Amino acid sequence: MAGSVEAWIEAYRQAWESRDPEAAAALFTADATYRDRIFDEPHHGPDGVAAYWGGVTAAQSEVRVRMGRPFVDGNRVAVEFWTNMKVAGDEVTLPGCLLLEFDDDWKCRRLREYWHFEQGSFEPPAEWGS
Repeated sequence: MAGSVEAWIEAYRQAWESRDPEAAAALFTADATYRDRIFDEPHHGPDGVAAYWGGVTAAQSEVRVRMGRPFVDGNRVAVEFWTNMKVAGDEVTLPGCLLLEFDDDWKCRRLREYWHFEQGSFEPPAEWGS
């Protein structure tokens, strides 16, 4: 993977759209934590990420992910996502934000995800992602 935050974000987007747990797992350090629900225990390391992604993406189809402009402060990054997809055949919209911390090789060591889930397909507001 190219060493930049933009390359990491694009690889994450592609992994989600292709529902590829191994591609997602390759973006994380061996000691990474991935917290998709703030009150739940995080998923640990690439194996934990792959297991989580394998389960959560299994019912997803027709996935379209858009990523906003990242806000970067050293090795810490915040970036919005807007996802339209089908889950078990139903159209849904999943907007959210990733809070990321990277190592020197632009592998993610910590991910915290905050998201909203809405039935139906919606487009982002004009100011989204900037």
